[in-house]
Amino acid sequence: MDFEWTDEQAAVRERVRAFLRRELPPNWDAVARHGPGSAEVTAFSMQFCPRLAAEGLLVPHWPGEYGGREARPWEHFIIGEELWAAGEPRGAQYMNVNYIGPTLMRYGTEAQRERYLPAMAAGRAIWCQGFSEPSAGSDLASLRTRAERRGREYVINGSKVWTSYAGLAQHCFLLARTGGTGRSGICIFLVDMDTPGITVRPIPSLIGMGDIHEVFFDDVVVPQEALLGEEGQAWPIIGYALSHERVGIARYAFSRRVLDGMVRLLRSRGEFDDDSAVQSRAGQALAACEAARLLVYRVVDQRARGLPPSADANLARVAVVAADRAVADFGLEFLGDTFFGEDFPLHLAHHERAIAAGIASGAAEIQLNLVAFERLGLPREARP
Repeated sequence: MDFEWTDEQAAVRERVRAFLRRELPPNWDAVARHGPGSAEVTAFSMQFCPRLAAEGLLVPHWPGEYGGREARPWEHFIIGEELWAAGEPRGAQYMNVNYIGPTLMRYGTEAQRERYLPAMAAGRAIWCQGFSEPSAGSDLASLRTRAERRGREYVINGSKVWTSYAGLAQHCFLLARTGGTGRSGICIFLVDMDTPGITVRPIPSLIGMGDIHEVFFDDVVVPQEALLGEEGQAWPIIGYALSHERVGIARYAFSRRVLDGMVRLLRSRGEFDDDSAVQSRAGQALAACEAARLLVYRVVDQRARGLPPSADANLARVAVVAADRAVADFGLEFLGDTFFGEDFPLHLAHHERAIAAGIASGAAEIQLNLVAFERLGLPREARP
């Protein structure tokens, strides 16, 4: 099997690298350290993403009518690898590119596509995802936020938690319940974050400034045109969106960059070449990064061939989490002194993001359950 990139694909990668060398400021690593949801990175992204769009490198995989050029999924992932390895200068806008935009293309009305997609394609839109709640994290079917229909409007009441990027977002991809219990009563709403009745409170955390929040909805009125799809049809839309989100972030590329830097640093200190224990652990971390990369590529290949989403996306997500943790553990064990202060911002940024990797897009344990059910065919309940 040939794993080499084509000349055209290699040219795309070098084009992105050249763009990053030209556009990222000298102190970018220190800026990126604050996280994609920080005010610093968000402000930079609002300048960076329009330039990326002008180069045809923001949404190349989108159809031409929505600002893309119908590039193959591989080009999208090559760009994503380079941007994540660099610390993700798109900030929160990677969500628009990876899954919110494609979901609107597939399930949105013409009016919704006309309203929201142009700003995404231009690099000027910040969205957040209103999924998790205090009593409904990875188990989305138990969410309680309600949307009561009143004529041609819905009135939303409830709360969300761990909501990434909500503090600076313009719009929210919101899940709320219009019916009874379970999946069938859930709907998706496209909500403007400046709508009266929405309160956002940041949650102080280790994983980045401005990354996670509580969001409260108190008699928030939205028009029926804010509904994405039909009432009771949200679950397949959610599945489509999550299948894109789970492999949309090339975390393994950032992990590999950090690991390579750690090995260089250990070599400069004379603590690598003659230490078999360090070399062995570095090799294990490298193998984890490569396993994650190849499992993600399997999903990309399926997408490129037009195959439906499968449990391979869940398995790839588990591998990505394992790679993040392997590199973080390697650094903490052999370069613990670099995790204090601000002299090694990439080490700190990677460690903080690795903490969240096992929770975002559905906890790693949930991903393993889905692999067990959908790939291995194991029963959902223990049998006597």
